[in-house]
Amino acid sequence: MTTPLKAISFDLWDTIIDDDSDEPKRRAQGLRSKREERRYLLWQALCKHQAVALEDVTLAFDTADAAFNKVWREHTITWTIGERLRVVLQGLGRALPDDEFADLAGRLGRMEIDIPPNAIAGIEPALKELSAQFKLCIVSDAIVTPGRDLRTLLDHHGLRGYFTGFAFSDEVGHSKPHPSIFEAAARQLGVKVAEMVHVGDREHNDIKGPQALGMKAVLFTAKRADDKPGTAADAVCERAGDLPAVVGSLAH
Repeated sequence: MTTPLKAISFDLWDTIIDDDSDEPKRRAQGLRSKREERRYLLWQALCKHQAVALEDVTLAFDTADAAFNKVWREHTITWTIGERLRVVLQGLGRALPDDEFADLAGRLGRMEIDIPPNAIAGIEPALKELSAQFKLCIVSDAIVTPGRDLRTLLDHHGLRGYFTGFAFSDEVGHSKPHPSIFEAAARQLGVKVAEMVHVGDREHNDIKGPQALGMKAVLFTAKRADDKPGTAADAVCERAGDLPAVVGSLAH
């Protein structure tokens, strides 16, 4: 007998929020890219105490980012921005006073709040319709912006109210496709994992991960279709407006 679907978990980036759609806004305001600004702000903070070359700060930050990516992909753990900063400072042989360190980590983590990226076109009415039939949860890796600020980003777009659960990797302790992040979502929603369908744009994280737990999975390709050829997804959705029909087909 087929297990009835009672809940939907959603990836955040390029499924609910258009990743890096804030970069054109930054350029229009004459600002550095987020990547460049993070390195500049750390350099500026260090130079208050002792001069250091911006090139050295950039190299140390790039090295820490490479280490972050390795840990993320091989161990399904996302370091917080504070943990990443400590790796950068260790590489430089430098330190910052605790209050300055906390302020800098907060500023780096809030960049996507200060200048928010756009919501995916058509996602709000789709969530409104789906939330009338299913419990909804966000299941997302927190790459730089912490979960508490990602909730604020959803508030900014008027989307947070559609979700009754939030499983962010910095709060759960593991990132997708680790089972614990999907299990955390199920616990928050009061359903079994097998009663959920997950929607996301990446085959490894959003399709194979949940399917290994007995969930159904929808590959969402409105912004990123790299994984569409050969996908093992139970369904493919190309537009946010089609999500209710696609999920409905799986539910029945």
